[in-house]
Amino acid sequence: MPGVPAAPDMSTQPRPVYVIGAGPGGLAVAAALRARGVRAVVVEKSDSVGASWRRHYDRLHLHTTRRLSALPGLAMPRRFGRWVARENVVQYLEKYAEFHELELVTGIEVTRIEPATGSPDGPTGPDTADTTDTEGAEGRPDAPDDAHTPGWTLHATGGRVMAARAVVIATGFNHTPFIPDWPGRDAYPGPVVHAAGYRNPAPYAGQDVLVVGVGNTGAEIAVDLADGGAARVRLAVRTAPHILRRSTAGWPAQRTGILVRRLPVRLVDRLGAIVGRISVPDLSAYGLPRPTTGLYSRVKQGAVPVQDVGLIDAIRAGRVEPVAAVESFDGAEVVLADGSRISPDAVIAATGYRRALEGLVGDLGVLDDRGRPRVHGPHTPPGAPGLYFTGFTNPISGMFRELALDAEKIAKAIARSLRD
Repeated sequence: MPGVPAAPDMSTQPRPVYVIGAGPGGLAVAAALRARGVRAVVVEKSDSVGASWRRHYDRLHLHTTRRLSALPGLAMPRRFGRWVARENVVQYLEKYAEFHELELVTGIEVTRIEPATGSPDGPTGPDTADTTDTEGAEGRPDAPDDAHTPGWTLHATGGRVMAARAVVIATGFNHTPFIPDWPGRDAYPGPVVHAAGYRNPAPYAGQDVLVVGVGNTGAEIAVDLADGGAARVRLAVRTAPHILRRSTAGWPAQRTGILVRRLPVRLVDRLGAIVGRISVPDLSAYGLPRPTTGLYSRVKQGAVPVQDVGLIDAIRAGRVEPVAAVESFDGAEVVLADGSRISPDAVIAATGYRRALEGLVGDLGVLDDRGRPRVHGPHTPPGAPGLYFTGFTNPISGMFRELALDAEKIAKAIARSLRD
């Protein structure tokens, strides 16, 4: 990594920093720590890195440019093109772990984290798991140089108990699929599938499909279905989204997001409204009015703009039909918020995810009332020193870019804390 000396031998650090999650955020932090001579062990519950990217729908591409999406220490290959495809992201993450020689343990799920108790050497006695060197928790007393760090105890599947100097949670923004408990849903005869289970339009050829949710995922799946042979595609909208061109005259929307993210919210709202009126046609006649709330105000509430990858043209051509939000199901019918009823053959719910951190750290007072970490990046929660979070925000400047920046900051903070 530029400006960072080669990592020394870390075999003398028996109590590592544990990074939970082998997605881009976790791998980036582990690489940044290794570059600073801090031993990091990445623990992943699936059997490979980038598990969530392997499950995404086939059509998916990064909405951020290749050059602004690389993680610390390894550029994305030019052959991936400007907008990197899902399968290329997976290849990159595999290469990233190999290139940085990351210490990776797969097939193990960390289920609970708690402050280390007793001696600074971590848990001992009959309840301590019989972990091996490859799991990064040898069960030996910690080296004297980190004895002043209280650390954390991790409980994992198989009865494992692991002692950590610090913990970085990188389990992902899109962790657990969420489908609203719509009244009557269980009696609906057709499939109701979360977007996490959607791969491509082939199973829906010739069908009438309702996509619920007009975030980036719902918008892109609706276009994919329309392009892939679905007989009819409707898109249920509760709140009209802000739609941005992914690139205008070669200038990516991501760069604008980077430039404005530290400006006052009201100013960005006004600028966003002007840009929207100039670059995006009014779709009100097609059932999708312009949003009434400011673009950046919505971002601060957790809703990023929709990057146009064909939705505007599909709506104007009648291939995707915006409809009102779903209220309930009544047999084979879906009841919409405006009182109308439709009878789709299948429903795809692009209705978001939950962070699902409650079981892991819910009793530590580090989550807000929506289950999100109260702090992220290089900051640790009050009363929980040595506990870090990355990847739990949805920035307009690009998720991969912010993960890369956070990784460097977190690694710097951990390395400094271990020296103090």
